[in-house]
Amino acid sequence: MKPVLALVGRPNVGKSTLFNRITKSRDAIVADFAGLTRDRHYGNAKQGRIEFIVIDTGGFEPTAESGIYMEMAKQTRQAVAEADVVVFVVDARGGLSAQDHDIAKYLRKLGKPTVLAANKAEGMTEGIQFSEFYELGLGEIHPVSAAHGQGVRSLVEEAFATLDLPEPEEEAEAEDTGIVKLAVAGRPNVGKSTLINTWLGEERLVAFDLPGTTRDAISVPFEREGQKFELIDTAGLRRKGKVFEAIEKFSVVKTLQAIESANVVLLLLDATQGVTDQDAHIAGYILESGRAVVLAVNKWDAVDDYQRQQVQRQIETRLAFLKFAPLHFISAIKRQGLGPVWTAIAQAYRSAMAKMSTPVLTRLLLEAVQFQQPKRSGMFRPKLRYAHQGGMNPPVIVIHGNSLEHVTDAYKRFLEGRFRKEFNLVGTPLRIEMKTSRNPYAAKDAG
Repeated sequence: MKPVLALVGRPNVGKSTLFNRITKSRDAIVADFAGLTRDRHYGNAKQGRIEFIVIDTGGFEPTAESGIYMEMAKQTRQAVAEADVVVFVVDARGGLSAQDHDIAKYLRKLGKPTVLAANKAEGMTEGIQFSEFYELGLGEIHPVSAAHGQGVRSLVEEAFATLDLPEPEEEAEAEDTGIVKLAVAGRPNVGKSTLINTWLGEERLVAFDLPGTTRDAISVPFEREGQKFELIDTAGLRRKGKVFEAIEKFSVVKTLQAIESANVVLLLLDATQGVTDQDAHIAGYILESGRAVVLAVNKWDAVDDYQRQQVQRQIETRLAFLKFAPLHFISAIKRQGLGPVWTAIAQAYRSAMAKMSTPVLTRLLLEAVQFQQPKRSGMFRPKLRYAHQGGMNPPVIVIHGNSLEHVTDAYKRFLEGRFRKEFNLVGTPLRIEMKTSRNPYAAKDAG
């Protein structure tokens, strides 16, 4: 499981700037709970061989007892609970405040590994300028400038040095074990728990649960019609005596980690709510992770024809990037439409683990080029020579040739369509990588 780093501090100390600097992007997955002005933001990051999740929080006022500040404090406490290590951000130029003392007291009491970052420290080199922050009792002060990127790398290194992380393993080639690792993802209250209970109640073949730590996803092996599955639960499944029960507890971190661990993700949408920003964020994360995906719209029995048309239009527009994913309409509580979902999950898994031979890929590539050549770029036209498979889950096709950096996205989509059709790839992303060989005769070859 990826480790989790949470950024906390009072308002306007530069947490969001630091978040963007660490994640190298302005994108974030947002926990958009109703009624909150300031939510937790989640992003993926990588430094060296360590991949981790970063949580950005709103201004933290631990002593707030009412209003929006109390709600923001709840969000921050949740982020700290989900984190492995906390980076407490203070304002090096603004100096120490009473609120900083309150936050430090809360973090010391909690006992979670914490690193103190003095942001906005550009141009401040004297150690004495930071001495007042030692009053917080959180050890060494790390001067950083999130806006300029100074000291950020060493800050992250120090944060993870406080943890006993296992050595990152070399990424192993995906292996088809025949056991489908299936994660059920979606917003709170879309019916994940109902669906899981329906499955487990129907099949009656749950062997045991494998509890991880409190925030890890729980893995439940079961079997259906001879196919073995490993259900990676994100709905808070717990064992009570000999009966499994599911509790709808929403942890974004648990959802992201479950997606990473899965072969196939069932993204559950709510027909009564339509497609929300958070649905789109989770869908984007699934795509970024390269996981096969099946879309299921739950509570289909609870909406009228007009609402059904609205939901279908929203899926076409807001989730257009998941066009390759099969779409099913179900009612978990009435057990309607579940059979075709299982068929789609099995097909998505087969597609994600498909083996594609080099001769067939190269033949398809050359036929595609013969049918439609890539656009010329200046003097040169990209020359696509041969293709081979570069990975599974998701399938990766590596194409070799000359001047391939000029191949347009539209042409890549054209190639993707032909590969998908030949290998019947449904429900899985397909990644195409271009590798250019240096060719000293490129100018002469341009034709």
